[in-house]
Amino acid sequence: MPLAWAWTGLIVYASLFPFEGWRWPPGMPVWQLPHLPWPRYFIPFDITGNLLAYAPLGGLVALAQLRHGRPAWAAVATGVLLGAGLSYALEITQQLLPPRVPSLLDWVLNAAGATLGALLAGLAHVLGLLRRWQAARERWLERGNAGALALLVLWPVALLFPTPVPLGLGQVGEVLRDALAAFLVDVPWAQPVSDWLVPSLAAQPPLTPQAEAMAVMLGLLSPCLLAFAAARPGWRRLGLALGAACMAVGATTLSTVLNFGPDHALAWRTPGTLAAMGVALLLALAALWLQPRLAGALALVALSGLVVLVHGAPTDPYFADSLQGWEQGRFVRFHGVAQWLGWLWPYAAMAWLLARTGRR
Repeated sequence: MPLAWAWTGLIVYASLFPFEGWRWPPGMPVWQLPHLPWPRYFIPFDITGNLLAYAPLGGLVALAQLRHGRPAWAAVATGVLLGAGLSYALEITQQLLPPRVPSLLDWVLNAAGATLGALLAGLAHVLGLLRRWQAARERWLERGNAGALALLVLWPVALLFPTPVPLGLGQVGEVLRDALAAFLVDVPWAQPVSDWLVPSLAAQPPLTPQAEAMAVMLGLLSPCLLAFAAARPGWRRLGLALGAACMAVGATTLSTVLNFGPDHALAWRTPGTLAAMGVALLLALAALWLQPRLAGALALVALSGLVVLVHGAPTDPYFADSLQGWEQGRFVRFHGVAQWLGWLWPYAAMAWLLARTGRR
């Protein structure tokens, strides 16, 4: 169920981004607000995105219902109705946002995607695939670790947003500093604080090669240790570590393709980055038989070191160009989702680890 809630939050954010410019449609009576217009033009990218975005939601909701013992038909119906209802509510809300263009076609595609996902979940249940998945999950992970599973699934998505260094998630300090500085504008007594909050970025030295390699190493080691904190000690952790490495390579390559084009897909693959990832894998192999509690403590240390190093990385011209491409190009629809995941993933992982320690 945490994955269903997380996916719902991502859909809401992507549908209502950028959350500004709210106003009532000029000349529209209140009874016409629920009426969705048919679009005048069709964009293949939007059609595919609307169809695929709601398929995981319908499937996750249906799976959650099946795990709670609901009949297959009721679970599928719940996934379809919740997906279609959420889409309809968001399409109506988009009528209050001038930058967004609500349409009946979007709702039809979203409902179709939710239906597809729910039907696939029902088919998996009928074929017995869910029982096999549950048995495999219990062999690999301890009970009560659905939050860690959700974080691990969202980690590659967070890597799609441009990072200052490969695998360097969590650079939110500059955004918070700028937001606080903007809030303190024209506040006389806060002028010294405002001047201190906005230092010259040009004066910020770049990371040393050693610090950048350490950030890359911690960026891969952190999800490995997070997975170990939720998994039983043993050789199965090797699959989790190798899976994390494959996800890191795939997501980073895809992010580079989205930002700079297919010709530069492997531009991130420098000798220092590959060496750092190799060291991270060796350290993960050394931790295969650590107890989950100790692995969780080491994950907290690794995540803390990662965010400290990432916040010391300046914004280089290539990184700024990548951000501009996301904010002004076709990826603006996913800009807010990937951005927030890239900012907050390390802190969400630390919060889960601390909460898990507190429960025990």
